[in-house]
Amino acid sequence: MQGKYTFLICLTGLPASGKSTFARKLKKAIEHHLPIKEVKIVDPDIIRNIVTRGEDFHPELEHHVRAESLRKIENLLKEGYPVIIDDINYYSSMRHEFRELADELSIPFFIIYISTPLKKCLQWNEKRGKTIPNKVIHRINKKFDHFEKYEWDTPDLIIDLSQTSNIDAQIDYFLNLVEEKLKNWKRLREKKQKKKEIPSNAYHEKLDTVTRKMVGELLQSPHFRKHKLHILKLRKKFIKLHLDLHLSYADIQDRFKRYLANRISIKLK
Repeated sequence: MQGKYTFLICLTGLPASGKSTFARKLKKAIEHHLPIKEVKIVDPDIIRNIVTRGEDFHPELEHHVRAESLRKIENLLKEGYPVIIDDINYYSSMRHEFRELADELSIPFFIIYISTPLKKCLQWNEKRGKTIPNKVIHRINKKFDHFEKYEWDTPDLIIDLSQTSNIDAQIDYFLNLVEEKLKNWKRLREKKQKKKEIPSNAYHEKLDTVTRKMVGELLQSPHFRKHKLHILKLRKKFIKLHLDLHLSYADIQDRFKRYLANRISIKLK
């Protein structure tokens, strides 16, 4: 069960930008600063190595890696641990998945952008033995979704590790932000809840109808039929989590599709 100090931190930045080093430093600082026994770091590279058995990168397995990572993060949060996601998260859609998970669990969500520039990342990558091909770093840099488009995607901390002489000061600033947000979180959630319109039967019926129809269509396929019991349980859980959100028809479809895909390691059209 989530505790008073459960929250989710999403790191984002280019490969070889220093994210893993920063994640370890941040973990120690949080454990020292807050009354928390342990902060968990989830590194999808570890899951990727398990899935691929240590072989080269396999794009066709990335969906499975993503689903396993999300499942692990969700389980840790439900057990009450604060979690740091140590990954590039270069698409806003990737960051949004974590934001949605935090919303579903009613916990604070933070984004930290490690803004170390491309040139320095390439240098650091060479220094550590080019664990990632430089062409991959160049490709990710070109595809990287920056943060101007959505308000929710605004980083809580931006730090260039090649320029920062005092990382501890930056971490202290961030910890004060976390502490303040945790302090106000319960009050803010209660305030939002009071402002919410009482959920109508019409919305509940829409939520039920849309998800029931989608499950019915999925189960037409023998491929999905073997997941039937699990899909039905996930549908009930999804409805419970979204009773108060007043989503549109399209939003229900989109969220439920991604909710299923991320929890049963399948691709949905």
